[in-house]
Amino acid sequence: MILKDKDILLVGLGRSSVAAARLVLREGGRPFISERNESRSLTPWLEDCERHGIPVETGGHHSPLFNQAHTIVINPGVPLAAPCLDLPKSKGIPIMGELELASRFNRSKIIAVTGTNGKTTATSLLQAIINECGYSVALAGNTHTAWSEVMLREKQPDYTVLEVSSYQLETVHEFHPHIAVVLNLSADHLARHGNLENYGAAKARIFARQSEGDTLILNRDNAFMNSWPLPEDINTVFFSTEKNRIREGWYYDDNAFYFKGETKALIQDSPLPGRHNRENTVAMLAVAHSLNLDWEKVIQAIRHFSGVEHRLEFVASIDGINYFNDSKSTNVDSLRVALESFTCPVVLIAGGQGKGDSYEALFPLMKERVSTLIAMGEEAPLLEGIFSTLLPVCRAASMEEALQKARGAAKEGFAVLLSPACASFDSYANYEERGRHFKACVKLFQSEDCGQEDK
Repeated sequence: MILKDKDILLVGLGRSSVAAARLVLREGGRPFISERNESRSLTPWLEDCERHGIPVETGGHHSPLFNQAHTIVINPGVPLAAPCLDLPKSKGIPIMGELELASRFNRSKIIAVTGTNGKTTATSLLQAIINECGYSVALAGNTHTAWSEVMLREKQPDYTVLEVSSYQLETVHEFHPHIAVVLNLSADHLARHGNLENYGAAKARIFARQSEGDTLILNRDNAFMNSWPLPEDINTVFFSTEKNRIREGWYYDDNAFYFKGETKALIQDSPLPGRHNRENTVAMLAVAHSLNLDWEKVIQAIRHFSGVEHRLEFVASIDGINYFNDSKSTNVDSLRVALESFTCPVVLIAGGQGKGDSYEALFPLMKERVSTLIAMGEEAPLLEGIFSTLLPVCRAASMEEALQKARGAAKEGFAVLLSPACASFDSYANYEERGRHFKACVKLFQSEDCGQEDK
């Protein structure tokens, strides 16, 4: 893609757009970023723009480049249906996302992973596996480093592992991973996509450009995925649970991970808890096998991988109560996955900015495993109304208050779990900030207890 002397308009200010603008600069183009909001949360990105000499406007989309840019690159948070894109669409100006832009300059082998839940854990595990096998690897995409930033490195890695969201996939055209993985699919982001069919269609774009010599790895247990028409001439590999055992693919049970009936790793080789992490692990084992990686080193990597921040992350044990940070739980299905990982009683802290999802599917699990629900944020009244007939529910106005109430409700042997099932934007900049605040509050409890013991 030739950018020299071209005017490139980037819509939406954030991590990926700043990285993309820097890539445009390196290629001799003229980037300009347009952001409709004016917020203090934009300060770090504005400082980055100033540092790199990237012009930017905030408080509205007023640039004449909406009428005359060579190409428009949109931030994942900007939907294709945004009114500001109506004029450039009418002018026939090409519109793409940062993922597509970066793909035009890629020189490493790409493994792209998508799914409703588990993407971050799975991609982090795969990075650890490839590293252990002695190859250079970059981890980029949705919640990691922007892929354009990887393109700015002087030396490209042997492999790039990409975590890819439906928002990013909406705007790809030539994006072409060597290996594509779809972990799972359930209702999410329906406010943007409208329905599960549209959401699934966005996810399916991850393999739309694959061709002979490429590999697609799919979850056979997902009925919606089974209806997808798959590209011809590519190598399709399925994974499943034991109940849907696949003779020619991968599956797992309570004891091991198997390929074509042969044991390839033991369940105890992975320290990650829960059925969903077995799903993540078997999918990444399928990737490693497709890459012909050294299997002894692959097993070593999964043994040493303890998970990632904000995904069922163990924080502390205080008075026999274990505290877990699952702030990445931003939808109902991810809360279900979290609750299924526990056998002890759970005091659950949930809520935030709701997504309009139905909680009905959680009723049996909530009744069975949650002893008390602490409801927070904009969703608190709805959560209380839905679950108060099943279990004790109380509201909290802050994370500090939620933890105080959770501590009072929990007993020795219980778990206190932050798994909101909601977005964080009613109170926090992102789920990372929410999770770190939770951990800071838990650590404060821990230090107070230590202080009392010292006295």
